[in-house]
Amino acid sequence: MDTVDLAYVGRGMHEELVAHIADQEGFYEAEDVRVALHDGVAWSEDRLRRGATIGLGRALLSRLTNGIPWVALTVNTHSPLFWFLARPGLETLKDLAGRRLAVHAPHTAPGVFARIVLRQAGLDPDRDVDSVVRAPGDYGLDLRHLADGTIDAAYVGSTMNPEAVAAEHGWRVLAWVGDYFRIPTVGVAVDPTHLSPDDPGVQAVVRAQRRALHVLHNDPDTTVKHLETFLGRHTREEIRAYYDKFVAPHYTTDGQVDEVVAARAINVVAAELGVPDTLSAADFYRKDLP
Repeated sequence: MDTVDLAYVGRGMHEELVAHIADQEGFYEAEDVRVALHDGVAWSEDRLRRGATIGLGRALLSRLTNGIPWVALTVNTHSPLFWFLARPGLETLKDLAGRRLAVHAPHTAPGVFARIVLRQAGLDPDRDVDSVVRAPGDYGLDLRHLADGTIDAAYVGSTMNPEAVAAEHGWRVLAWVGDYFRIPTVGVAVDPTHLSPDDPGVQAVVRAQRRALHVLHNDPDTTVKHLETFLGRHTREEIRAYYDKFVAPHYTTDGQVDEVVAARAINVVAAELGVPDTLSAADFYRKDLP
């Protein structure tokens, strides 16, 4: 049986759900592959590239900025699951001007996505917003700081249903990133320097995760059951609403990339990073896997 090291580089169901379903439903075992799932959030690029990674956004950034030849083999979604959550009195992204926003660092994939969305709203993320940079986590401290007024808004990920949290506290969801910017952000990627895309174990992981995508779309009850692992603070009704709005309509059914979306995303990300836009979607996202 082949063994593949697979690392997630963000916390929450956005990164982990498909791999979790593949594991819990026995799809890796059925494909005769053993997957060692690792928390690679704090890993260096050198350590991360020695196995497979779920984080396509981070892989794309490191290829654009450091030339690491990551190749994405399957895509779970083109819609990043990040939201701008704000205290009462703020109604739109433009209202963040002069406000304190807890947000990921500019050089991280979620941070880049946040900056792109802020620019679309007419804000300069370096001048118009008072950014409070913090490391990714479960965003619990951000919620505490929103409650006590230490910050005015927070850029949060998929460790919660932000609409349910906003309703609970009387806050506002100013924006969902997926409404503003689309990019293939999670799936499976490898650095061929260390692990071939054609490695039998890697191909088995891809097949297993694509089977998990079928479950995600065809068996909502099972998917909601797995979502409870990541959204433990919420009721089943809140989790089902989250699934219906942000998961089912936006996750792929077959792991295939939308090259038009991908090409546009690479162009926008390269511009935000200030690096040459020399990478084509076909170079980064493989479409020839069964």
